[in-house]
Amino acid sequence: MATVQFKPKQTTKRLLSALPDRAREVLVKRYGLGKDTEKMTLDAIGKLYGITRERVRQIENYALANIRKSDAYKSEKTAFSELEDLLHSLGGIVVEDDFLGHVAKDKSLQNNIHFILVIGDIFKKRKEDDEFKHRWHVNEELAKQVEDSLRKLYSGLSDDDLLPESEIVGKFLSHLELVSEKYKNQEIIKRWLSLSKSLGKNAIGEWGVAHSPNVKTKGMRDYAFLVIRKHGSPIHFKEVAKQITQVFKKKAHVATTHNELIKDKRFVLVGRGLYALREWGYMSGVVKDVIKNIIEKNGPLTKEDIIDKVLKERYVKENTIMVNLQNQRFFKKTKDGKYDVAESKATA
Repeated sequence: MATVQFKPKQTTKRLLSALPDRAREVLVKRYGLGKDTEKMTLDAIGKLYGITRERVRQIENYALANIRKSDAYKSEKTAFSELEDLLHSLGGIVVEDDFLGHVAKDKSLQNNIHFILVIGDIFKKRKEDDEFKHRWHVNEELAKQVEDSLRKLYSGLSDDDLLPESEIVGKFLSHLELVSEKYKNQEIIKRWLSLSKSLGKNAIGEWGVAHSPNVKTKGMRDYAFLVIRKHGSPIHFKEVAKQITQVFKKKAHVATTHNELIKDKRFVLVGRGLYALREWGYMSGVVKDVIKNIIEKNGPLTKEDIIDKVLKERYVKENTIMVNLQNQRFFKKTKDGKYDVAESKATA
């Protein structure tokens, strides 16, 4: 957390001293600058004074304009410069909550810093919209470049994409050719990524499209998907339940976890209680179905080739594969000693 040299509350107090009483009181309530740090709405302040919300807005705008024209404003140049330097050091465009949290943990101090940002002509706020969070910047061109690059990054991702942080950073950098090199460090790039509401990071640190179930996890199936994906190879459903509890702090019952794995097409049972992800290339079905799919894909194969290929799909004994191959309802031996799928008439 960065600390500022100036005293935010004292700076605010000096700035407010340029106003008549009611205008000062309106700003104090509107920005949470008093003992009560809760910011009041225009309606709430209007009811307090018996005036319309529009009249409150007029008083607020009048008060802010008067402060900016006052001698008190001119005398606080050091405070504005310090906040400007800090904003630059954090990337030039920063999510409002992140910036305030970086400067102070105390809500009252954060409110005072926020007020100074509002008052300072050099600071520009871009309000939250469908794509981005509330953010502050001091360079319009930089802000535009960063936001355009985030849009390009998002448009290049599908709902199924999940990237490790190093990879998403690399992709983002490829869209930032016009941005000054001084900003291209890991911390600033990650801070810029957090500006976007379209991108998100899941509990295991991978990035993707924010609304994707791979990022916005909603239940046991999504938690299980991330656990198995992180594991990187087939894993027993009991271990999946254990990992969900440890990683996501969600109580995962073994039976419930197993039931969810069975229902979801993202998962493939590849052995006794062992599950893998379909996206890894595993086939669904029992051993017989796997053998049939392999032969249909490759043509007649030797016993050795079939065993080799099935063992890449299933954690079973070789004898299990041979027992299935001997079933003449489904498979037949060719003249050259290979195995083929039996005639459909025979399998009916």
